Amino acid sequence: MTDSPPPPSAKPLVPVGRLRTFVEELFEKAGTGAAHARTIADVLIWANLRGVDSHGVSRVPRYLELLASGEANPRPDITVESTFPAVATVSADRAPGPVALSRAAEEAVDRARAQGVAAVGVRRTVHTGALGYYTSRIAEQGLIGIGFVAGMPTMGYTGVKGAAVATSPLSVAVPTGACAPVLLDMATATIALGKIAQYRASGRTLPEGAAATADGTPTTDPAAAKMPLPLGGPKGSGMSLVFELLTSVLLGAPILSSFHGPDPQGRAHRQNALLIALEVSAFTDPDTFPAAVDTTLRTLKGLPPAADAAGVFYPGERSAAVAEGRTARGVPVSPKVWRELTLAADRLGVTPPEVGPRD
Repeated sequence: MTDSPPPPSAKPLVPVGRLRTFVEELFEKAGTGAAHARTIADVLIWANLRGVDSHGVSRVPRYLELLASGEANPRPDITVESTFPAVATVSADRAPGPVALSRAAEEAVDRARAQGVAAVGVRRTVHTGALGYYTSRIAEQGLIGIGFVAGMPTMGYTGVKGAAVATSPLSVAVPTGACAPVLLDMATATIALGKIAQYRASGRTLPEGAAATADGTPTTDPAAAKMPLPLGGPKGSGMSLVFELLTSVLLGAPILSSFHGPDPQGRAHRQNALLIALEVSAFTDPDTFPAAVDTTLRTLKGLPPAADAAGVFYPGERSAAVAEGRTARGVPVSPKVWRELTLAADRLGVTPPEVGPRD
């Protein structure tokens, strides 16, 4: 038997190593091999460490559902196809997104080292997790990483009634010298679906223009909100459409037209992605580039802050600081998520780790 769930007002702090081992064991019991379980756990916990809890271990129950239903393949036959040296397509065979995109990131780095630039598509995977993980992996190797993902339509499109496109993310990671790496990781939606659920659970009113009812009517009532609205209206919806073209359509695995058309499998969960790696030495001196990036960042941070600003920050700076703190103290897990994880552990015969002081 597992420990009783913590009281509703408490957030247990789980040491990073114990949480990672726990998540690995859950996925191994769900049928993945040890290596794939480790990869999935790494991606999810990376998101938690950086404060992106919506893409962290809160996703474990859904991933387990996808594996149990067969929508995700616990033992995928992943293949890599290539007709040009700098381009490849990873056919994921419904592999969990962390497994498929980690493979694609490795392929992109290897090919960019040889060719100066590489583009690697991922076809027919399932939920990719935090896109910034993969671009960060590329940047850790001294290259620039760029990524796009397209998924199931859950977001409004300017001029369309109801959900039309996906909340498709974009990520760019740039290596630095002494500064924390630059990491832009953003969705094309004003608010994430997970955030809407958090507003609903807390009874808070949603920001104006963030979400809509099922028929597309904007609302600030989290109980009535069924979909996010695009960031910047036509800008966000246009970006989502373009990312569908750059991933799904380019890879011969369209999602949008299948979802809204007569395809009987059109609403089966799936995602596609494109990762791009740029070898810095193909453009400039790789020995001076990190210092030049640092100079740019420090120049930005040295500009006069606005009167009401807490400071001047660049993308990825604050999440890197959060990661340092959580690595030292442990990962806070909401009572609801911890309860779901312990229930999954009961079903799969896994012993949850002991938790630390409540956050």
